[in-house]
Amino acid sequence: MAYSSQAQEILETFSEVPDSSKLDLLLEFADGLPDLPVRYQDHPELLERVEECQSPVFLFVEVDEKVHIYLTAPKEAPTTRGFAAILQSALDNQVPSEVLAFDDAFVNELGLTKLVSPLRIRGMNGMLHRIKRQVRQKLDAS
Repeated sequence: MAYSSQAQEILETFSEVPDSSKLDLLLEFADGLPDLPVRYQDHPELLERVEECQSPVFLFVEVDEKVHIYLTAPKEAPTTRGFAAILQSALDNQVPSEVLAFDDAFVNELGLTKLVSPLRIRGMNGMLHRIKRQVRQKLDAS
């Protein structure tokens, strides 16, 4: 599976650091998760809860020629926030077909499965699956 240049860059970055530094790298991503646009900050009902995550994670996807992904995760959950930031970085501003074809193995290819709990990995997979589902639903509705 060919990944977007952003996703490929993320995978390369994770592969270049030793396992002992991967969690630190994940936390760096957590700091980079953008705030929700104002139009969603006052309308939480528009956001979908990612039930697979232990922490309250919410997302919304817009689709035009490109996919625009908005995720929110609490600052007190830096691992989850890092996962959200990675997916947002890897998938935002891609064409819908690339998002739908995005390989689910990406989560495992980051090399974090032995460093974080299976529940956290399940949460990241949940975010990815919900992003893809929202893209499909919005394409079907248009």
